[in-house]
Amino acid sequence: MKLLVSALEPSANLHLENLFQNLHGVELIGIFDEKFGKPLYSPKSFGVMGIIDVIGKILTAKKAIKMLVKKSQECDKVLLIDAPAFNIPLAKAIKKAYPNKQIIYYILPKVWAWKKGRIATVEKFTDVQAYIFPFENQFWRHGIYVGNPLIEEIKTFKKEAGLDMEVTAFLPGSRRSEIKSLMPIFRECADRLDGKKILSIAPIFNDNEVASLYGDTSMFELCFDAKEALMRAGRAVVCSGTATLEAATIGVPFVLVYKAKKLDYFIGSRLVKLSHVGLANIIFDFEHLNEFHTELLQEEVTVENIKAELDKIDANEFFAKSLKLRDLLSQKDMELHKIIMDR
Repeated sequence: MKLLVSALEPSANLHLENLFQNLHGVELIGIFDEKFGKPLYSPKSFGVMGIIDVIGKILTAKKAIKMLVKKSQECDKVLLIDAPAFNIPLAKAIKKAYPNKQIIYYILPKVWAWKKGRIATVEKFTDVQAYIFPFENQFWRHGIYVGNPLIEEIKTFKKEAGLDMEVTAFLPGSRRSEIKSLMPIFRECADRLDGKKILSIAPIFNDNEVASLYGDTSMFELCFDAKEALMRAGRAVVCSGTATLEAATIGVPFVLVYKAKKLDYFIGSRLVKLSHVGLANIIFDFEHLNEFHTELLQEEVTVENIKAELDKIDANEFFAKSLKLRDLLSQKDMELHKIIMDR
C-alpha cells in the first residue's frame, strides 16, 4: 500500500511516528521526516511561524502541491496532517485531478478558534475528518474522534506532584522565529534562577543551525527530546504550541510564553475569538473548568514576569488538573491506523 503524506511541521511528524508503527507494509510518499523514508520535500522547507513568514514560502508551496498531486495518482490513499494553509489547497487539487482518491484529514483546522467557513470546504474535499479533541464534535458533524496522539506518544507521566522542582526546563519551540525571539529572554532568566536548567533543542536542526539559532547555551543542560526534558524537570517555561499540551498532560507545572511578530499578533488577535492561547486552557474552557495554567503574551514575556509566575506555581493543584486532562484526552471513537488500513 502506498500512502501520500503531507506532514509539514515537527509536531505533525511526531504524531506520524507513533502512527507509522501501526502501518505495516505501507510506503510513504510526500512530505515527512527522513526517518519514515525518502520524502519528496523536507518539512524544513516549510518551517515558518506566522502570516508574514508564509508569504515568502508561496512559490515553494505551489511547486510542492503540483508535485504531490502528480504523485497521488500512484497512491492508494492520502493523509493530510494539520497545516490547513497548505493542506486544504492540496486536498482541492487532488480531488479535482482524482475525484475518487480517498483523502483523510488528521488534526483538523482549528475552526473552534477562527475560520469556521473551512468546515464546509474540508468536508467537501476530504473523505474522512479525524479530530483529536473531544469538544470538536461540536464543529465536525461527520468527523471521527480518534483520540489525542499525545496520550499514546507520552510513554511516562509524572506520578505525583512536586517532584524535581529545583529543575527548570525551557522549551522555545521549533520554529526559527520563535527560537530567536525567546532565547535572549530564556538565557537571562536561566542566569537568574537557582538549580539546574534544561534547554530543549528541536531535533530537526543540525549543529551549525543550533549554534546560529540558539546562541550561547552554556548555562543550560541540552536535551534533544521535549518530552524527556519535561520529565526531568519539576517546572518549565514553554513556548505556545503542542509542547504546552505535552507539559500539561505529563504533569509538569509550567508558564506559557508567546511572543510573535507584532503584525502577526495584531492580525491574529482580531481574528481569533478565544480567551486563551494554550491548548490545555482551551480544552478546559470548553469543559467549563477553571484556567489550567498561566499565559504570558507579547510584552508580558519578561524575565521578571516569568520568574514571578514560576514562584506562584501550586504543584498539587496543577497535578490534579493534569489527571483530569489525561482522562479527557484518553477517549476515542476509532483508531486512525484502522481507518487508513481499511481497504
